[in-house]
Formats: sequence, structure tokens, C-alpha cells
Amino acid sequence: MAGIKSLLKDTAIYGVSSIVGRFLNWCLVPLYTAVFVPQEYGVVTNIYAYVAFVLVFLTYGMETGFFRFARRNEHDVATVYTTILTSVGFTSTLFVALLWLFIEPISGVMGYAKTPSFVMMMGVTVAVDAFISIPFAYLRFKQRPIKFACLKLINIGLNIGLNLFFILMCPWLWEVAPETISWFYDPYYGVGYIFVANILSSVILMLIMLPEIFAEHYAFNLKMLTTILTFSLPLLIAGIAGIMNQNIDKIIYPFLFDDQNIANYQLGIYGANYKIAMVMIMFIQAFRFAYEPLMFSKKNEDKAKKNKEYADAMKYFVIFGLLIFLGVMFYIDVFKYIISPKYYEGLVVVPILLAAELCYGIVFNLSLWYKNIDKTYWAIVFTFIGFVVMLSIIITCVPIYGYIACAWAALACNAVMMITSYFIGNKVNPIKYEVGRIFSYAAIAGGLFVASYFATTPYFWLNILINTLLIFVYITIVLKREKIRLKR
Repeated sequence: MAGIKSLLKDTAIYGVSSIVGRFLNWCLVPLYTAVFVPQEYGVVTNIYAYVAFVLVFLTYGMETGFFRFARRNEHDVATVYTTILTSVGFTSTLFVALLWLFIEPISGVMGYAKTPSFVMMMGVTVAVDAFISIPFAYLRFKQRPIKFACLKLINIGLNIGLNLFFILMCPWLWEVAPETISWFYDPYYGVGYIFVANILSSVILMLIMLPEIFAEHYAFNLKMLTTILTFSLPLLIAGIAGIMNQNIDKIIYPFLFDDQNIANYQLGIYGANYKIAMVMIMFIQAFRFAYEPLMFSKKNEDKAKKNKEYADAMKYFVIFGLLIFLGVMFYIDVFKYIISPKYYEGLVVVPILLAAELCYGIVFNLSLWYKNIDKTYWAIVFTFIGFVVMLSIIITCVPIYGYIACAWAALACNAVMMITSYFIGNKVNPIKYEVGRIFSYAAIAGGLFVASYFATTPYFWLNILINTLLIFVYITIVLKREKIRLKR
């Protein structure tokens, strides 16, 4: 139980930076959706999807590799850290150089031949982010969640401040005193300033993190790097497939329509409403930051005790995940205000996306069975299966049903990965998850969600009251059942 308490504590601390940071970034969503029309916001959604893919490619599983090998007694932590940091730094620099050399054909293929600077800026940003992900992993390894959280919040604060400067202050200055900013500001650059803010905040954060970058004496070990890559490269392939599962819809969406404006409009609607579902993603991210180091630290513990803690972690993850699902959907009339009313037509995808992300979080929990026995190739198998499912639905259904097909494709993809990972893991390296109890909580949450739907009234505050009571019903049931279980 001590491990679970430690997990909850670290999840809470990491969650502060993740949840507060994401909330602050949310504050930009009303700005973006108010200032930019869906067609313009669709460009942001599309480029960010590419960024997510490239970030996984440039980190190539080295964060997990660092935790895996730094925990081994036969390896020196400083050598593991500096070897990985050197490797990621080299590949990130090479990526930027190649992107700069071939920026015109690359931006042309992506559909941004007229604005290649958008692609170049986000390329540099993601390269910097990939590099500093290793120092962030180092902070997690050293169990310094507070410094980790502070640095994350600094980065987010810089990004928000720069966004406000370029999107709000500069247009105002252009009206009242254009000579003060005419040397760097272009009033027609539009959403491009979102990418300007990103690159500046990432570079500044890298400079702030120089003490962590040079925290250890550099000792590059090629043999060690080869061993780490052998472990991590299957995770890279799985990571690419996984991130494609999450973003392939946003990447290929513009290619599925003859009219680019219609595609960008719908993608803008979908991307804005996806932001509401980010609550679940925040929770999963905070959980992952705390759970991954803990997972590998238990490699040498008694198997029965270790598996019990893994099972408990899964159960509580699902309990809190379902609570988040209910919280967002019961208060959707509040959450929807983070986007402009012109985007409300896409609210229908929010519950589907929340369920999809919850399934993805369960997939992450299940992944420990093959990571702990160094059979990471299973990650490739599961994510490839999910990718085929998702791509098939997108290609066949998006041209007919639009962005709602993307949401259903995401849910189907993650559900298939969850089911296959569980059943195969139960055969290869079984962990006694409390499946019956988990399903019962899911059924309770589903029943309350349906009850809320049929109990909806024309009155805002009455709906809030009813849904709040339903939330308390869920929490009461969970507390009562878990208390009874503990007494046994």
C-alpha cells in the first residue's frame, strides 16, 4: 500500500503542473476560437498533429529507456543519462538541418507551400522539446517532482504570455502606434504567431534548464547506447504507431476532401472540441509521469506483492478516470465555454473522445506486462492492430460522416488495443486485475450518465444541481465499496 500512496502523492504533484498548465493553455483556446475562424484553427490542429508525431520520433523511446537502465545496478546513472542526452541531441540537430535543407518540398507536401515558415518553426520547436525531454526524465528519476512542475509551468507561462503579446497586444499597438512594432510584426501573419510563441518559449526553457543538461559529467558509451536502443527502438515503433492512432485523423483529414476550406473548417471544429476532452489526457499524463518510474523500481520485489500493487493501480486509475468522464459530461454546459459558440456544433464528439482516452489510459497500464519482461515488441503488435482499425474507419467513414467518424475511430482503436493487450497479457505474464469490480464501476458510471441525459431540463442551474447529486452518488458508491473491501 506504501507504493500506491507514493504513486498518488507523485501523481498529485505532477498533476499540478499538468492540470494547472493545461488549464492555463485552455485559457488560450477561447482566444484562438474567438480571434480565428474554424478554417484558420484547422491549420493549427493539423500542424500540431504532425508535431506530436515528430516528437515521438525524435525521442525514440529514450525516456523509458533511461528509467529502465538507470535503475539497473550494473549501470552508472551519469553515463546512462549523458549517453542518452548526447544521442537525442545529435538526432534533434540532424532533424533540424534536414528540415531546413528540404523545407520547400516538405511544406508543399503538407499543404503549406505558401507558409513554409509555419513548418520550420514547429520543426525547431519539437526538436528542442525532444532534447529537453531527457533532462525532464532525469528530474523524474531523481524524484524531484516540484522542480519538474515549476519548469513545466514556466514554459507554459512563457507560451501564454507570448501568445497574448502577439495576438492581442500587437494588433492593438498596430492600431495606435504601429512604428513601435513595425520592425518585427506583420498584421497578416495570423495563426503564424502561435508558432512564433511556441518556438520562443521552448528555446528559453532550454536555456533555463542548462543546470540539468550539465548536471552530470559527460561520458558517452556507444556500447551502452546500442543496448538501450535495442530496448527502446521497439517502443519507438510502437510510439509512432500509437501517436498515429491519436493524430492520423488530424493529419490526413485535409486529404480526404476536394475542398480544402471545408476540410479545414471541419478540422477546426473537431480540434476545438477535442480540447474539452483534454481533461482526461491531463489525468493520464500525470499518472504516467508518476507510474513509469515506480513501475521499474519494483522489478526485484516479490511477484505477488508487485502484482497486487499493479492491480490496485489499475483499479484506482479507472475509478478516477470514470469520475473525470462524469465530471466533464455533467458540467459540459460549463466546459463548453472554453471555445467560441461558433464551434459548439462539435460538442457531440466530447463523450466519445473522453471514453477513447480512458481506454488509452488503460492500455498504458496494461503495457507494464511486456515492458517488465523486456518484450516491448508486443507494443508494436497492439498499436499496429489499433492503427489498422482506426485508419480503416477514417478512410471509409470520414468523407460520409465528417469529424464524428474520427471520434468513433479513436474509441474503436483504443478499445481494440485494450482488449487484445489484456487477453494476451493474461496468457503471457498474468496480473490479477479486478476486472469484475472495474466493469461494475464502468456500469455504474454509464448508468449515471444515461440518467443525467434523461433528467436534463431547460434550466441551467437545475441541471447543475441534478448532475452534482449524481456525482455524489458515484463517489459515495465508490467510497462505500472500497471501504467494505478494505475491512475484509
